[in-house]
Amino acid sequence: MGEKVGINVGNVQLSGNCSPSCKFNWSQDLGKPPAITFLRGNYTVSYIAPLKDNTLQAGYDNMYNVSVMLPAELDVRNPLLASISQGANITRFADNTTLIQWSKIRTFEIRFYDQWREQLLYLFGNFWIIIAIALLLPFLLIMKRSE
Repeated sequence: MGEKVGINVGNVQLSGNCSPSCKFNWSQDLGKPPAITFLRGNYTVSYIAPLKDNTLQAGYDNMYNVSVMLPAELDVRNPLLASISQGANITRFADNTTLIQWSKIRTFEIRFYDQWREQLLYLFGNFWIIIAIALLLPFLLIMKRSE
């Protein structure tokens, strides 16, 4: 219903012009999800979070540049199986990893798939083509006889 829902994340890292590592503070107010705070500047925040239903989406209070790196096992090229919110710049690398980037956005969404889902889609498509041929073939044969 539009309510913000926090997620549990791990391996939170802050990188930028800090040496040797950027420092940040965890904070959790009563009734609010945990948050990190750090000095004002240009940083990259990275973390590991669980995914649900082959979808990754996030919303932010301010506009940010967002980059998502998909491993080689996942893909977004087939529009029947995947979707990417508008404004994305997609780069596919030689090792089959995919980098998806947005500039100055508040929300993004990616729906991705694995090779098994793509094979299942092709199997399903072939099944329906065979059924269509089987249903149309008698009709075409009758039409040819009547000529």
